Amino acid sequence: MDLNTNFTTETINLNPDYEGEVIAVLIASKLNTNNRKSVLYIHGYVDYFFHSHYAEQFNANNLDFYALDLRKYGRSLLPHQHPNYCKNLKEYYEEISFAIRKIKISSTGVYLLAHSTGGLTTSCYMNEGKERHHIDGLILNSPFLDFNQSKIEKCASLFASRVISKYANYAKINGVLSPAYAQSIHKDYYGEWDFNLNWKPIKGFPTYFKWVVAIANAQKSLEQSNIQVPVLVMYSSGSLKTSKFSKAAMSNDIVLNNDDIKRVGKTLGSDVSLMKIENAQHDIFLSPKAVRTEAFKRMFSWLSTH
Repeated sequence: MDLNTNFTTETINLNPDYEGEVIAVLIASKLNTNNRKSVLYIHGYVDYFFHSHYAEQFNANNLDFYALDLRKYGRSLLPHQHPNYCKNLKEYYEEISFAIRKIKISSTGVYLLAHSTGGLTTSCYMNEGKERHHIDGLILNSPFLDFNQSKIEKCASLFASRVISKYANYAKINGVLSPAYAQSIHKDYYGEWDFNLNWKPIKGFPTYFKWVVAIANAQKSLEQSNIQVPVLVMYSSGSLKTSKFSKAAMSNDIVLNNDDIKRVGKTLGSDVSLMKIENAQHDIFLSPKAVRTEAFKRMFSWLSTH
């Protein structure tokens, strides 16, 4: 499916925040029938919706497909805003709630599918979001449930982030994200996917200390998680920390640690299924074809029983 011709976009005007005007963008497949169950996709950090093959798969499996570009990401990023910046992940609840309300009007059920930081945000939303009771299930694709650091590193970085961000809202650091992951998926490097490098740069955006604190607070809140719907937690069979691309980047999660995902993921609610995907990359559904095909198959099998 072509992003320019096979999808519609709707700009959502949100309440102004500390940076001024705020929007989000709701994307919908033109193959939606508006009389069946739907899935709403939420992207990760330094990311936006470009995954047209997601829509193909869901439409072919009798589900309508929608996606959000959250505020300050992708199509929703405005010139006066700091890319991907937030002070609290609850800021995203407004557009998620809007999208759910809109989708449920013409759907017989709604599922959330979220990747990485989107997985953290939606996990929090499913504990306290206004429209969470309209969601039938939560699918997490390599969710960002903990920092990929040792306890000492995590304590030190969080302490520094809290102190610095208290006095400087936009204090930041460059080069935190390794370019290896983006290189492993972009067609101009080692992958097969095309995406807008202004919205998803190979080297990422600067990481704001205030954002680090927001992530840590959200992760901490999940210690009391009690999600009331079935949850599917998908993760790669391998994880690897690397600053440079290597062949191993094509068959491992090189962003997060799969042990963290399993450890926290199983505590999110009373009905959690853990699903290991062999040789998957960080975004499981951007992995090489054989891997993602198997992942889609197993995910739809889970959906058929939930």
